[in-house]
Amino acid sequence: MNFQNVPLAAGLWFVGVPIGTARDITLRALDVLASADMLVAEDTRSLRHLMDIHAVPLGGRPLIALHDHSGEGVIRRVLEAIASGQSVVYASEAGMPLIADPGFELARAARENGLMVTSAPGPSAVLTALALAGLPTDAFFFAGFLPNAGAARRANLETLRDIPGTLVFYESPKRLLAMLDDCAAVLGGAREAAVCRELTKKFEEVRRGSLHELAAAWADKRPKGEIVVLIDRARSADISTSDVKEDLIVALEKMSMRDAVDMVAQAHKTPRRKVYQMALELTKE
Repeated sequence: MNFQNVPLAAGLWFVGVPIGTARDITLRALDVLASADMLVAEDTRSLRHLMDIHAVPLGGRPLIALHDHSGEGVIRRVLEAIASGQSVVYASEAGMPLIADPGFELARAARENGLMVTSAPGPSAVLTALALAGLPTDAFFFAGFLPNAGAARRANLETLRDIPGTLVFYESPKRLLAMLDDCAAVLGGAREAAVCRELTKKFEEVRRGSLHELAAAWADKRPKGEIVVLIDRARSADISTSDVKEDLIVALEKMSMRDAVDMVAQAHKTPRRKVYQMALELTKE
């Protein structure tokens, strides 16, 4: 038996669970899962399966779901349980709670009511990807999921373009190619990046290259699994004309000349007139 039943103080206990391989869970996390009075999970089936793997019994304890479609009644029930002296565990579907996860509202409500909030930390897809991507780790910015719609996604990327750190995103496999194309158009196709897929799982894959290279690599593939995309920070080095032209070609395929010129000029901090002349020449070819 890898867990111990331990006395837990009344409060909200966030437990980090594996992002893939079940044995990545910590011994303390198993103790907390085995000892809490109530369990709350983003995905109750995933948590129950994890507990079964490690032979942690549910017993007669309640296991309730908290996700984006849960009503306020779930949070109210949890707060009442804690106020009555119970220990309550919350676990995400994978990784650390509150990272692109619905547990945030629960955490805020607990703090607003003066209740104890603590954590038994564990794996994180963000930090695992940073360790494997080969990009600078001295500073990074986690941006979560970008918007689904192309225009909104590009507008969001504009606000992130000059952040002085590695950019980290979660992305759906269905939107990966569109996301990489937009990143290349807005941030510059020469930027170094990495696509990390299925971290810690059997088919783990880390692919590195420029945004243009990665977009080309995924153009004829249908990726599966959980994906983290990392993009290097903007560099102050001069951008070559060929880089501007390459990004402009990609942008012109997806938007009007005016929008493409505006986007590429801003991305490369190049005079708009110069980019416009380049666009005119490209349309004549």
